[in-house]
Amino acid sequence: MGAGNYGLDPSTVSRIADEVKVVQEQGVQVCLVVGGGNIFRGVNGVEQEIDRSTSDYMGMLATVMNALALQSALEKRGVHTRVQSAIPMATVCEPYIRRKAIRHLEKGRVVIFAAGTGNPFFTTDTAAVLRANEMECDVLMKGTKVDGVYTADPVKDVSAKRYDHLPYLRVLSDNLRVMDMAAIALARENRLPIIIFSIQEVDGFVQAVKGTGRFTSVSDDEQNFRMSHSHSTP
Repeated sequence: MGAGNYGLDPSTVSRIADEVKVVQEQGVQVCLVVGGGNIFRGVNGVEQEIDRSTSDYMGMLATVMNALALQSALEKRGVHTRVQSAIPMATVCEPYIRRKAIRHLEKGRVVIFAAGTGNPFFTTDTAAVLRANEMECDVLMKGTKVDGVYTADPVKDVSAKRYDHLPYLRVLSDNLRVMDMAAIALARENRLPIIIFSIQEVDGFVQAVKGTGRFTSVSDDEQNFRMSHSHSTP
């Protein structure tokens, strides 16, 4: 939603699509998971007296809208893209089928996974880790508002320091707000490295893929992570 408070910001969508194209043209296979908080957040729906399950499903539908918008922006740039939804809606996109998604990647297409896991009570973070494991990705990259994990909120505390690297257990034990705990535990169990970078920074995604940008990595072994990162596939 860019600098706005709601909805889609065309310039932000276009910039992200440009960066995905640059990364894909470097020979990197890219699959994406999008959230829907710019349109509807499930947790906010509970405050509006909507039951949690229904509210979460509404949030999942919002992610499909974002996925279709990003698909349109990518295809206008000549990047063949497929949207797969965990909630079947054949009129607008494909249902999620793992083997078909892998085949799309093999054919050089970008795959966007929408509707989370298809189940209430699970966040987009968990959906991202789940899909990354299913696609056998080398690394999961989380684009967020800040360029990594800090000792405190860098917006409120100018003295906050950014971590270059964190082990999974440190994230869990210190309850660091990298991703929700279920997502971190699933990533740790499958030894899936995570990069947290700023999606709001111009070329932030491109630089993070190259390993030259500002980000925080989460894995059990920083040295091995750095070595494998230079050949990574988001």
